[in-house]
Amino acid sequence: MTCDLRPPERRRQREASPAVEVDRNGFEVLDRDECLRLLDTAVIGRVGISTRALPAILPVTFRRDGDRILFRTGEGTKLATATRNSVVSFEVDDVDPRAHTGWSVLVIGVARRLAGDEAARLATELPRWGSANGSHVVAITAELVSGRRLPPGSADAA
Repeated sequence: MTCDLRPPERRRQREASPAVEVDRNGFEVLDRDECLRLLDTAVIGRVGISTRALPAILPVTFRRDGDRILFRTGEGTKLATATRNSVVSFEVDDVDPRAHTGWSVLVIGVARRLAGDEAARLATELPRWGSANGSHVVAITAELVSGRRLPPGSADAA
């Protein structure tokens, strides 16, 4: 005989949707495929890098291409980090504060500057804001992908 030691509200969540994994905070844990699907719905993301031993979070317009996150940048911090083949984080989210719903996807991977014909082609295809986005293309490999979702009604249970 097994005994479920979770609090009653967590047992009810599990019974209501047995295929959905829920973390200790009540967020739905998203699988890789769902995370990648959600990445395709966004245009703005945030690249997390380390520069001069300090963390920095930088917004970028991006596009997913298979298991890569692509964005355009000019000379500077993001490009300097990418040319060192650094491990970076990339985060995208969507939140509805009125409905208390939302999701967040985190990608960890190596950033590399692309070159040659592929970079030239992508530089014209990638989304951009204004003219200051630059012509260099950076690719982040989606090596580790995780995500969480706060489904409707979750805030009421808290």
